[in-house]
Amino acid sequence: MSIVIGGMIGLGKTSVADILKEHFQNKGIESKVFYESVDDNPILPLYYELTPEELEARRIPFLLQLFFLNKRFKTVKDCINWKNPIYTIQDRSIYEDWYFAYVNKNLGRISDLEFKIYEDLVDNMMEELEELPKKAPELMVYLKGSFETVIERIMSRGRSFEINPELKEYYFEVWKGYDEWVMNRYNASEVLIIDMDTTDVIKSEADARKVCHAVEEKLNEILSTSKTHIG
Repeated sequence: MSIVIGGMIGLGKTSVADILKEHFQNKGIESKVFYESVDDNPILPLYYELTPEELEARRIPFLLQLFFLNKRFKTVKDCINWKNPIYTIQDRSIYEDWYFAYVNKNLGRISDLEFKIYEDLVDNMMEELEELPKKAPELMVYLKGSFETVIERIMSRGRSFEINPELKEYYFEVWKGYDEWVMNRYNASEVLIIDMDTTDVIKSEADARKVCHAVEEKLNEILSTSKTHIG
């Protein structure tokens, strides 16, 4: 079974992935988290810190999308080929990468030609994955929150390259269309929505347990046709 954790920057995808892994393992269910490449990403700080002129001159947004797409493609293959864990948990999915590229195109950070090249590459990658069994996840756990919560969480985690006040417009552009993309365009798997305005898995153990139980119930619902249940 494959689970992806989706949602806006700062809402806690990695934290939710970690608590799910711990939850499954406490039940004797082996699992593995495949993390998003952030700390080892040489392009991401440039994307947040460079001026708009520098971004355009060096084509950093396009390079960043290619970097993430390549890493995400490898993650999907690793999840498919991983033999030991019963559950694989991905910190964001290859499907969401397209949405970020789309937003950057709308902002003028990626040209129409670059976006066309990007989409062609995505199509080729997905065709390759079609040859492998079960490339799509069974469930996306979508972390949904207000823009105020997003900004508060980004600021509280304190990554230096993310807290520039000038980035607020970019965060808003990503945030404003995210729900619509998940609800109306994403069709790779079932979706479980977690309201992060009222949920803090880091500060509240009760919230962490609530998320784990909601995910467990949704997975059991998905698995009900095969009469297989968790725990």
